Amino acid sequence: LLLQVPELEKATVRIKHPERVMGIIQSIKQQGMNKLQVISDFDMTLSRFGCNGRRCPTSHNILDNSRVVSEDGKKELKDLLHYYYPIEIDPERTLEEKCPLMVEWWSRAHDLLSQQKILKGDIAQIVRESDVMLRDGFNELFDQLHKYSVPLFIFSAGVGDILEEIIRQANVFHPNVNVVSNYMDFDDNGVLKCFKGPLIHTYNKNHTVLQGTEYFQQLSTRTSIILLGDSMGDLTMADGVPSVENILKIGFLNDKVEERRGKYLDAYDIVLESDETLDVVNGILRYILTE
Repeated sequence: LLLQVPELEKATVRIKHPERVMGIIQSIKQQGMNKLQVISDFDMTLSRFGCNGRRCPTSHNILDNSRVVSEDGKKELKDLLHYYYPIEIDPERTLEEKCPLMVEWWSRAHDLLSQQKILKGDIAQIVRESDVMLRDGFNELFDQLHKYSVPLFIFSAGVGDILEEIIRQANVFHPNVNVVSNYMDFDDNGVLKCFKGPLIHTYNKNHTVLQGTEYFQQLSTRTSIILLGDSMGDLTMADGVPSVENILKIGFLNDKVEERRGKYLDAYDIVLESDETLDVVNGILRYILTE
């Protein structure tokens, strides 16, 4: 199979159980493209983690660091980050402990943003002025999935309006792309008044926030899944899918590679270490989708 997916030979690739992974890929190919869906995180998964040694922004960062947020607002958002981020990544704390604190963080950040009189009409420009970049190979990924009518479900704890605009500006917002994220609610004058619910944070990316969305019900025949993520919270993104037959979990390990490697290798089928491209994902899809 390595001959058929040469990208798996890349130096950035780590796989704990190669035979098992090859088996899943074979099985997805046998089931065919009509059975396939791709479920992906957005920030630092479809978008780049860094470029030339500089960090790239997440959809929240793009907003937080833009000209539409006051200096005071920026400072308060930074204070929240310094308080809550260590909690988010603390290996000693349980999910039960973290979840209410994440809700608190996102809610406070969203409330702060909602006080900034952000205009809907400014979103496109904010994105244009930011340093955001999609990963190398994004064109092939989006275009391949579109060409073969494979649904791409983007499940993000970021800001939906921002990430949709990023995809739109990249000219890859095809009709097969569906996004579930935190969306802004604008008043009749196009001024941000609040965020719509339900709130999605790092650790509730599962069926609990998809209640009432018919997305997965519509796709009940799509029983082969390729899941793309960059954090432990992304592993539950396919939980809402009714009857999964094959699932291939691909994890981008962007940061603290040595420290987190073991954990990622246990959780994800394929781990991509400090890889800013979608080469491996595209190689696997190319193999699955071509006769």
